Amino acid sequence: MSTTTLTHNHADGFPALSLQTLATIIVAGSIATIAFDLFGQAISPMLGFASLAPVPLATRTWEVVFGNAYGPGGHLLHYIAGVVAYPIGWMFIWRPVMERIAPQLNWFLSATFYGVALWVFALYVMAHLVAGNPPFLGFIQLTWVALVGHILYAWVVALVERQRS
Repeated sequence: MSTTTLTHNHADGFPALSLQTLATIIVAGSIATIAFDLFGQAISPMLGFASLAPVPLATRTWEVVFGNAYGPGGHLLHYIAGVVAYPIGWMFIWRPVMERIAPQLNWFLSATFYGVALWVFALYVMAHLVAGNPPFLGFIQLTWVALVGHILYAWVVALVERQRS
């Protein structure tokens, strides 16, 4: 294992636990979160579509979990998910599982499916089951902007991981 490249364990496809892997998680998550926020809060509204508002959803989640709405906590949850949790999900769960069950699937399609899975998690599990909104927010325009945003996010995470490996 080199300290300058991201290596994968041969038997299971998981990244090696190293400072390089941690750096890849943070770099991929940071760039992907910027892409998600830029698309959802600037580009989409500039094109006449809905603006994403992930922090209010995260703040509502904070309220459900801790009993009070706390804006800084919502920001913290949004960035922990985007910078750390979702890249870990890609690198340690999604990609290794997909490489095992569908090895012929290229990284781009796999990342697309991961983005859809993130969208289901965000708009069904978090927005509906946790925060009490209608499932998928009632399939309003924001729902579809969120789908594109989550797929874009997953593409960026996957691409950054590929570039760093």
